[in-house]
Formats: sequence, C-alpha cells, structure tokens
Amino acid sequence: MKRTISTDDAPAAVGAYSQATVNGSLLITAGQLPLTADGDLLDGESVADQTRQCMRNVEAILQSEDLSLDDVLKTTVYLDDIDDFDAFNEAYSEFFDEDPPARSAVGAGAVPKGAAVEIEAIATTE
Repeated sequence: MKRTISTDDAPAAVGAYSQATVNGSLLITAGQLPLTADGDLLDGESVADQTRQCMRNVEAILQSEDLSLDDVLKTTVYLDDIDDFDAFNEAYSEFFDEDPPARSAVGAGAVPKGAAVEIEAIATTE
C-alpha cells in the first residue's frame, strides 16, 4: 500500500505531489529543487551549490524514514544546461564515498522555477 512522506526538514511540495512515497521496499522521492527547508530558492547560486542543496533535501527525506544515502539505488538528475555536468558531478560525488547508486543525467533545457538542477531518488527501505 502506498504511503506518502512529508518532513519539515525538506522543502514543502509546491504543487500536487508528495515529497516522497513508499510502497513495499521502495521509497521514491519527488524531484528536489535547490530550495531550502524554508522554501528559499538558491537559483542565484552556482550549479555546485544548487546540487548540494538538492542532495541535502533528498537526504532529509530519507532520514525522516531512518534511511540514508547508502540506501539509494538510483538517482535521476535534470540539468538546465548539460554543459554544467562537470560542476554538478563534482558536487554530487561529495555525497557518495563508495558504491554510488545508478544514475541518469539529462540535459532538460528548463528546470522548474529557473533552477539549474533537480534531483530525484529511488531508495530501498530494506
């Protein structure tokens, strides 16, 4: 049975979606923008700093379920400009010391709210 996740430690959903859902052994986050938990958009910050905020949001959602980034099986990354891949990748790599999850990175051409990056994750709850 599907269950929705909501934590005050990550930005609130800004539309008709949940921060994450759980069903069985999978937790799936919504795409996380570089928003602070208070809802401040870091759109004026570097791609690296925006990436770090997105990852902190993913991490906060996981922690609300007593999970960690070690439980992430896959991420999908949407970059406003694929030329930002190297800067994104360097910051993203800070969050995964060993055994990083599978990942797809897409040059989206436009990320919501004018952000440079959006990241979603699929994690195991087992």
